[in-house]
Amino acid sequence: MDQCQVILLADRSVSAVDATASSLIEGLSDVVTILTPDEDGLSVATVAIAIGGDGTLINHGPMLAERGIPLIGVNCGRLGFLAKFDAKTLIDQRDAIFNQPPPMLKAMLLEVSVDDGVSTIAMNEAMIAAGNPFRILELGLSINGVPAPLLHSDGIILSTPIGSTAHSASVGGPIVDPSANAFVLTPVAAHSLANRPIVLDSMAKVTVEILQANEGTSLVIDGRVHSGLQEGMQVHVRRSQHTLSIVLNPSSTYWNTLVDKLHWAAPPG
Repeated sequence: MDQCQVILLADRSVSAVDATASSLIEGLSDVVTILTPDEDGLSVATVAIAIGGDGTLINHGPMLAERGIPLIGVNCGRLGFLAKFDAKTLIDQRDAIFNQPPPMLKAMLLEVSVDDGVSTIAMNEAMIAAGNPFRILELGLSINGVPAPLLHSDGIILSTPIGSTAHSASVGGPIVDPSANAFVLTPVAAHSLANRPIVLDSMAKVTVEILQANEGTSLVIDGRVHSGLQEGMQVHVRRSQHTLSIVLNPSSTYWNTLVDKLHWAAPPG
């Protein structure tokens, strides 16, 4: 049987990465061939292993989605919600992962653009952030070309299903099943008790017009400032044509992860 062609992608700023990479190279040597993570390796790889925290997966996810390369996350960080394995678990389950079709999530992504600019893939979320001097924003929303009520808030988050457990959840957004065909619009500190998060169909097209901005108002995509925003600009968000295939851990479920890592419904104390 031909060995699986694998590239290793690592966040070298995480102290345990080198040791984890060495452990994986040795422990998977009977089922995979490790390729260099350059253009040649990417052109023939059948799967990528990202070692680090969730940030490592988010950094590499859009590129892998565009190339159609499935992603295996190996956690070396603090939380590792998106990374479904540690080194030992992946080595122990290597036959189920590399010698047969593994369980896989087709993760929906978002496509974000400003005015008529080039679009960028968001794996977790796109956020319009108020910025310095942190006065309240006035945002005009439209969904599928239909105007929605004006939003007065510190910003807005549009998150994918897998991103629903990140910043959107921290400001009161719902947790969405990662396999759902939907995305979430969550106001940030809305200046009205009537504003609530909205779950939208995956094919919805959202436009946010900046009606009142601050000097530091920005579009933030997956935790990185993408561009500054000024009054009159429009941010367009829609489902990406790409999906990211994330290899799942056969010994765990999404709901186990919510309990174990996010302490879902944990009692006080």
